[in-house]
Amino acid sequence: MRIKKGDTVLVIGGRSKGVRGEVIRVLPRDDRLVVQGANLRKKHQKQVQAGGRRMNPGIIQFEAPMHASHVMLVCPKCDKPTRVGVQREEGKARRICKQCQAVLD
Repeated sequence: MRIKKGDTVLVIGGRSKGVRGEVIRVLPRDDRLVVQGANLRKKHQKQVQAGGRRMNPGIIQFEAPMHASHVMLVCPKCDKPTRVGVQREEGKARRICKQCQAVLD
């Protein structure tokens, strides 16, 4: 995947379209990622007792994973959503911004 944990992305599709946030978690097997403040879901949690601890009941709000094609990386230099290119130098791959050619790593 060309998007990594800690990158700032812009959601370009789905219910959270237009939201800008940081990537919290990357799931490369499923081609999905979790973006902070985007794709919020609610879960009705029962009170559960496990290992002497109690989980509080109520409605929990959390960020669900979304497909990687629904987001675009935001370049830190030009501050615009951009496609990501890969440039290889001396056996190392570097991610670059397709608009301003800035190195993202």
